[in-house]
Amino acid sequence: MAPSLAAAPGVWIVFSAAWNPAAGPLTARDRAQADRLTGRARRTAHLAGRSALRALLTERFPEAAAADIAYGPTGRPHLPDRPRLGVSVSHSGTAVAVCAAYDREVGIDVQQPPQEIADPLLRWCAPRGRGALLALPARVRAREFAWLWTVKEALGKAAGPGLAGPAFHAEPAPGATGGTWGRYTWASLRASSRLPLSCAYGPIATDAPDHRIATHVPDRPNSPKGQPT
Repeated sequence: MAPSLAAAPGVWIVFSAAWNPAAGPLTARDRAQADRLTGRARRTAHLAGRSALRALLTERFPEAAAADIAYGPTGRPHLPDRPRLGVSVSHSGTAVAVCAAYDREVGIDVQQPPQEIADPLLRWCAPRGRGALLALPARVRAREFAWLWTVKEALGKAAGPGLAGPAFHAEPAPGATGGTWGRYTWASLRASSRLPLSCAYGPIATDAPDHRIATHVPDRPNSPKGQPT
């Protein structure tokens, strides 16, 4: 099992570039939810995410190790029986990252850097920093874009509506390792992860509509790079 690390006091993360679902515990409900998904790749990704989250909960929050995991309308996972404990899961290729913290909304995102980034995508996602990104060599630019994207995704997940909400307009400078956006704090784990990996956290809002329970496992939206979130 990969060791957990603290992105901030009380905000715990587990991640791996190639997480094996067998590396952490799974419940019968986890497996039943995976069985309802179509496609072996989706089932494997789901189980890898659940396994990593169970491993983190077992290590840092053992009272919630076997808690049921449900989804709100936007697809954000939460623990109905542990509403004070915020959780988040991300997949990209074989990479998996999870985050959990008490009394915080959390979001996490890991991304495999694309081979290149088209200029229209830069205009769309980084209108203020486009010039600085264009000045970088192509491969460095693609990697920095992936770091930027993880910040947007992490903030969107923590805030609830994902990139459909205002978090899409967050735009950290190339090379930035942390900052704030509204009531949320974000951190890019550049010193700890070879892959672009960022998390975000803020005060928990238990009355948010996204905390309503959904019993299905939702389809996850794709990023512009075609990578699963």
